Amino acid sequence: MKFLTAFLLAALALPAAAQRSDLGQIVSELQKGGYVIVFRHGATHRDQADTDPLDLDNVAKQRQLNDGGRAVAKQVGESMKKLGIPLGKVYTSRFNRAVETGKLISGGDVVQTIDLTEGGLVVTPIENDRRAEAFRKLAGTAPEPGTNTLIVSHKPNIMDAFGKDWFDVREGEASIFRADASGKPVLFARLFASDWILAASAMAR
Repeated sequence: MKFLTAFLLAALALPAAAQRSDLGQIVSELQKGGYVIVFRHGATHRDQADTDPLDLDNVAKQRQLNDGGRAVAKQVGESMKKLGIPLGKVYTSRFNRAVETGKLISGGDVVQTIDLTEGGLVVTPIENDRRAEAFRKLAGTAPEPGTNTLIVSHKPNIMDAFGKDWFDVREGEASIFRADASGKPVLFARLFASDWILAASAMAR
């Protein structure tokens, strides 16, 4: 319990990514739906590694969410509900840390896809490029009316799909996109996990 308390306080103390924009306006837009919210999975055990990356069903050999990562992902999901942000389809990587993050945020089932799964050195450069293109296409696909699509993936995939500006993307950070007329995903905002929680807390006052 002491660990969780310290972790959550540290998360809330992070400088909010939304300071560059009006957080209230971001929430207002998301309440209408029409956006794709791309999360990097939550905080993980830094002393773990994916030691069997060719077998994605071997969860025991994967890096896992830590207790803080689970708690924050759940709080983000609860905050979205309090803020009235509707989620529709939820897509995740096949690695368990992404699947678990998606389930904790959405509170429901997820669609696991190889297109969002970290390939690294165990797949060909051609396959990594294909996944990046598929990621961009999914991020540029309009959600079902009145909802927002949730995507949970990994730092390498996010960087490959959207560029070097995401080299510093944090565990639990969200990048929010809206498709332009040509179907290209255009960045609307980037939020830390603490932004969702603080926004919900502010609304409750």
